[in-house]
Amino acid sequence: MQTFRTLIAEDFDEFREQIRSTLVKDPRYEVVGEATDGMQAVQQAEELKPDLVLLDLSLPTLNGMEAGRRIRRLSPDSKIIFFSQETSQDIMRGALRMGALGYVLKSDAEELPAALEAVMKGTPFVSSRLRA
Repeated sequence: MQTFRTLIAEDFDEFREQIRSTLVKDPRYEVVGEATDGMQAVQQAEELKPDLVLLDLSLPTLNGMEAGRRIRRLSPDSKIIFFSQETSQDIMRGALRMGALGYVLKSDAEELPAALEAVMKGTPFVSSRLRA
C-alpha cells in the first residue's frame, strides 16, 4: 500500500486538527509536517518534499496563493489542495491555474476524503458548491 507524505498548512488550530483527524483515519496518509503560516509551509515543503500539501488560502506572513507558487517551484512533485472560505470562482480558478489540483471550501470539509482520492490519482477536485 502506498503512503502519501502530507504537509498541513493551516493557522486555525481547530481546523488543522480536523484535517489531521480525517487523514489519520486512512492509513495511506502520513502527516509529516504542520505549518501555521505561509513561510513555514514553504520551508517545510522544501525540506520534506511531501507528496501532498493541504494549504489554507488565507495564511499569515505569506498568503496561501503565494506560498503555493513557491511550493510549486521548490517541490514540483507535491500535489496541492487549497482550503478556503473564499467562494469566488475567480480565486478558485486562479488557484487551479497556479498549479493546485484541488480546491475545497472549509464549509465543505466533509468532501476532503473525495478530494484526497481524486487529487492523489491526478484528477482535479473542486468543492461541489463551486462546480459550474
